[in-house]
Amino acid sequence: MFKTARFRLLALLCGLAVTSACSASPSDAAAPASFTDGVEYVSLPAPYHRASDSGKIEVVEVFSYACIHCAEFSPYVDELRKSLPKGVEFKLVPAPFNDSWVPFARAYYAAKKLGIVDQTHDALFDAKFKQQYPINSMEEIANFYAIHGANKGQFLTIANSPEVDAQIKKDLQLIQTWGVDGTPTIVVDGKYRSYNIKDFPQLVALTKWLVQQELNAKGH
Repeated sequence: MFKTARFRLLALLCGLAVTSACSASPSDAAAPASFTDGVEYVSLPAPYHRASDSGKIEVVEVFSYACIHCAEFSPYVDELRKSLPKGVEFKLVPAPFNDSWVPFARAYYAAKKLGIVDQTHDALFDAKFKQQYPINSMEEIANFYAIHGANKGQFLTIANSPEVDAQIKKDLQLIQTWGVDGTPTIVVDGKYRSYNIKDFPQLVALTKWLVQQELNAKGH
């Protein structure tokens, strides 16, 4: 059975803590045509909490650049994003589960502010996990982005800004509200969270199925 990188969330300086176990076991089983609440996904209680107020149906991947399973899932995410119906938006929320993951959350928001997420997202996963470059500290992360065209000083200023501090705290509260304790996790419209998933193709199929449930409910 596929397992995400899982964590127990407790309150630390930034409201962060960790106990982790990272393991994955791919399955060859085909994804079913439908899914069961409490098995492959869980329904979240109202009131529903979303990552944005755009009004569009929202698909969120809770992820981290520090998570190897997120790196493995990334090619599937690329295809998922392209396949989502018009009017459905895809968003990334970086999980600040512990002190070692916080720099990667900072990096995501700095890259987003600089408009370079699209060209660096998969590249960072590739550099860290396939090429095994030492990318862990804020300094090492900034060096990576500098190679990809960012001004290092500007990148670090944004990454360590009060604005990013506030966003990380907001993200953690949202992740806790959703009950997310591992990555990658998919949350659809703040109503449904992926749960007991066998493999990445099943996670993609589940996401599409949940999106269709929301489209049907809204009369689309």
